[in-house]
Amino acid sequence: MNTKKFTSFAFLFAITVLIVGFSACDRVSQIVQPTIPQMTGATEDIVIGVTLPMTGRLSDSFGIPISRGFELALNEINAAQHNGAQLRLIIEDDGSTVEGTVEGFNKLIHQDGVSVILGPATSSQAEAAFPIAQENQVVAISPTSAARGLSALGDFVFRVALTTDVLTPSGIEVTHAKLGYQQAATIYDEVDFFATDADEAVQEVLATKGIEVVATETFQGGDTDFSAQLTRIQTLDPDVIFVSSLPPEKLGILTQGHQLGISAPFIVRTLTGADVQAAGAAAEGAMTFIGWGAAVDTEINQAFVQNYNTKFGMEPNNYAARSYATLHILAEAIAKAQSTDSTAIRDALASIRDFDTILGKFSFDDNGDAVYEAKVLIVKDGKLGLFE
Repeated sequence: MNTKKFTSFAFLFAITVLIVGFSACDRVSQIVQPTIPQMTGATEDIVIGVTLPMTGRLSDSFGIPISRGFELALNEINAAQHNGAQLRLIIEDDGSTVEGTVEGFNKLIHQDGVSVILGPATSSQAEAAFPIAQENQVVAISPTSAARGLSALGDFVFRVALTTDVLTPSGIEVTHAKLGYQQAATIYDEVDFFATDADEAVQEVLATKGIEVVATETFQGGDTDFSAQLTRIQTLDPDVIFVSSLPPEKLGILTQGHQLGISAPFIVRTLTGADVQAAGAAAEGAMTFIGWGAAVDTEINQAFVQNYNTKFGMEPNNYAARSYATLHILAEAIAKAQSTDSTAIRDALASIRDFDTILGKFSFDDNGDAVYEAKVLIVKDGKLGLFE
């Protein structure tokens, strides 16, 4: 593992502000950047490893938006450094598999000698790869994995997504208070770690509130026909249906539920604007428990939404937002650490409290899991907005 330190730092702990100008009728936005270590004389790149599903069934839903979030953040951070050291990403394609993630982690650690890896994307991948990072004392930060307990695998691993034990209780509390549902059904991917954990969390919270679960249906990642499961749910006429799944299957569940004439609203973990657009009328009224939304009207978040749209010609989704925030959080930690040594970066990450991000005020808890405000969104008139 490469634990080389930069020995000639000229740290500036002042804030660099990038002002992005728009036309007279547009918002003038400010994005706050941490100052990365600046070397006297020649500069040297700070190399960061990344594992992403750039091919395979998760490439469109995870790989592309996450890589774009990293790209936008990387450009902003490096542009703000002037003569300082530049961040550089080495991206390994995990092929949307656990095996590919393990291979990518081992290559980045043992061949490329990185001290930090951003990834992996899913909880199943993180369950296999986080122990590798911990054993080699390499920092790993997953922007998107959310199953419970993974950050507790070691003190070198962190997550930026809100975990199921944070989002589920708060989301059910908010939606139940307004909708008053008393009977629920659940459907989940039985071979994915996140989906099984998310369904378990839903069932636990519903039980504590005395809400009856009238049906629990399963499928497997890669399935495309959910009509049998949804028909069985329909016959029991629940008040609400909880869906725990990775992105590729969500669209089919919503669309086929709509085709069957199911009237109960769906609550889907991490529903994105692209999902809503693709599902059309089938997504109307669906809700999601999530950590970020384009509708959150803070200046820093709206600047991000506008800048992403300008660069990529589309609105960012939740995965792009979390990867964007992740790289900014890492840059802040490197600035605080005054080093590229993995232990120093680990300690700096663990000490982050109330850092301003597009997600809100961000902190890590004692296990390395994210702490910030959870949100509930609902699809209304074809758009995801805040559930109020």
